[in-house]
Amino acid sequence: MEQAAAHVVAKQIESGVDIVNDGEVGRESFFTYVRHRMTGFGGMGARKPMRDIVMYPSYLEYALRVRAANESVSLLAPPQAVGEVTYKDARAIKHECARLRANLDALKQKPEGAFMTAPSPGIIAAAMENKHYDGLGSYIEAVGRALAVEYRAVVDAGFTLQIDAPDLAMERHTLFADKPLGEFLTFARTVVGAVNRATEGLPRERLRLHVCWGNYNGPHECDEALENIWPAIEAANVGGFVISLANPRHEHEVAFFKADVLPKGVKLIAGVIDSTTNYVEHREVVAARLQRAVDAVGDPSRVMAGTDCGFETSAGYVMIPEEVVWAKLRALRDGARLASERLFGRAA
Repeated sequence: MEQAAAHVVAKQIESGVDIVNDGEVGRESFFTYVRHRMTGFGGMGARKPMRDIVMYPSYLEYALRVRAANESVSLLAPPQAVGEVTYKDARAIKHECARLRANLDALKQKPEGAFMTAPSPGIIAAAMENKHYDGLGSYIEAVGRALAVEYRAVVDAGFTLQIDAPDLAMERHTLFADKPLGEFLTFARTVVGAVNRATEGLPRERLRLHVCWGNYNGPHECDEALENIWPAIEAANVGGFVISLANPRHEHEVAFFKADVLPKGVKLIAGVIDSTTNYVEHREVVAARLQRAVDAVGDPSRVMAGTDCGFETSAGYVMIPEEVVWAKLRALRDGARLASERLFGRAA
């Protein structure tokens, strides 16, 4: 893991990434790893599948077959909350932060910055079935209090914290697939409230919230429109929103930001690389996506280039082979440089 962490940081720099992370090396998935750092989790639950996958039986069969053949950790059968959820101690997250710092210090070429990820309380509460608390709200609050330890450790280590919250979009067609939109929005507001309490006192500019509709190569026909869920999301007290805007289902929604909906002083980290396809984006495509984001937001200083999501959500389940990942990140670099030249007359 130590070697892999150093490798993934070095390859990001080599690919031209300005703000790097540790690739979540050593975590079994982007959220179920918390079972090793928190009390209260055990057994095996049953995760409700995404509605769009169930709509197509042949695709469902294909997806399950691929997962069974490849993944080491099943996100469809995660642990359950069977007792009180609390954070044990901060040794693991502090080790991750120290390792990233050491890997950055060892580099000859220093990046502009670095971030570390942690899940939102909502994705844990939605995916890791509640068998202990008297309601979903109580469960979310408990997880939020526990995650506060991890959130603060990342910021205290000098990094930007990215809170990964696919629940704020994906759960509309998963846990809340058969319920009114209003119930989902109530859930989303509860999650955002828990995030705000867990990050209280932390500098806003060091926090960003990642929202997506699920990092999987599926139909996505049931994805709720960004404009319908934004009223709940925008209340997050963060300095940036990472939004999936490169995939075929949501690329058009960058125009939503023309309505001046981005909170004052907050940045849009626009997804301009699709993390679910092995197509390597042309730099002109990336530049055009960034230009549209700038046109929508109205201020190039408030737009950053990013990927739609991570390239792997759980150990072993590889959608994008590593060599293609680096090629896609080089395309991100080249497209961002091209967009900068057109916007500023120089490469940023």
